[in-house]
Amino acid sequence: MPVRFLDGGESCLVVELGDAIDIGVNRQVRALDLALEQVRVKGVLEAVPTYRSLAIYYDPLVISRDVLKQKVGLLYGSLGSQAEARPKVVEIPTVYGGDYGPDLEFVARYNGLSREAVVHLHSKPIYHVYMLGFTAGFPYLGDLPEQLTVPRLSTPRLKVPAGSVGIGGRQTGIYSIESPGGWRIIGRTSFRLFDPFSHTPTRLVPGDTVRFVPIAPHEYAGGQLGRL
Repeated sequence: MPVRFLDGGESCLVVELGDAIDIGVNRQVRALDLALEQVRVKGVLEAVPTYRSLAIYYDPLVISRDVLKQKVGLLYGSLGSQAEARPKVVEIPTVYGGDYGPDLEFVARYNGLSREAVVHLHSKPIYHVYMLGFTAGFPYLGDLPEQLTVPRLSTPRLKVPAGSVGIGGRQTGIYSIESPGGWRIIGRTSFRLFDPFSHTPTRLVPGDTVRFVPIAPHEYAGGQLGRL
């Protein structure tokens, strides 16, 4: 799919690089985001990567949409010669089931699996962080094994604890703060994803990779953290 430039308002240019959730497209989005950060185009205020596009916020009094579009187009055309940075791998210690994962039983029953099989299938892959969204630091992770696909809750919960590990469709993710939510909760981690007082508030960034590590409840109570 050729690159598309869309208006996201009077001061936002959306650069669309694909039309599906695809790790190759997402890596292009990440590469463009990093390249734009390195060249420091005057007038660009912020860039926000998503699954398949990059939203670029700019000051229209400093740079026009047409000039920005031209610069981004040239930058995108030069990406083929750039080496991709090696992603950071983060291990997320997770207690599955029980009070920590009240929907584990449903996920197992819905897919005709045992609870142990759900834990094994969920913790086996190395997941790609496609994007952050919904709440600060919430990572959208893929790709979830097809055997674990489940519908979201018909009525979202009003409160989902921070650290809850959920499944929604073909995605999995981690609630970074306590919030409402409609994903099926299968576990919880004590790994802190968001700290507003830190110099780097989010522990994960798009392009990182994640592996869930099953642990016992007493290890969670002990405050075990993920290893970077």
